[in-house]
Amino acid sequence: MGSVSDWSVMEKAADLLNQFGVPFELNALSAHRTPNEVETFANNAKKRGIEVIVAAAGMAAHLPGVVASMTTLPVIGVPISASLEGMDALLAIVQMPAGIPVATVGINASLNAAILAVQILANSDEKLQQKLTDYKENLKKKIVDANNKLSEINYPFKTN
Repeated sequence: MGSVSDWSVMEKAADLLNQFGVPFELNALSAHRTPNEVETFANNAKKRGIEVIVAAAGMAAHLPGVVASMTTLPVIGVPISASLEGMDALLAIVQMPAGIPVATVGINASLNAAILAVQILANSDEKLQQKLTDYKENLKKKIVDANNKLSEINYPFKTN
């Protein structure tokens, strides 16, 4: 995270990774205020066993791109709505120069970032793949159940 103020958004990602049993780190690292620490983190991440990095930042939102420029690991950017309803962060993260890709999810969509990270990791982990399959099946079930409840609502002009 670019700041601990991003935790209210990133907590959903931590909860999902924990639910899936995926080890993860939480760090507050700022591309602008702690560039040396960002460089140390990015340069040593792979050596420490990290396989995917989820980097969240608001406003100028340089953290995901800076991290991506320093590692060959996949980086997933989470734009945080800190100003301009998050559009500034979204555009900063999604407009990376050629050769420095950052997968980017929606504004404040840390849950999707965590799911994408799990999907990447599950390519080489059958147990994690099964957990992911079960998770997605449960999502389908929730919608089917919700639709069934909607079918029970009666209005004189409701046709289904």
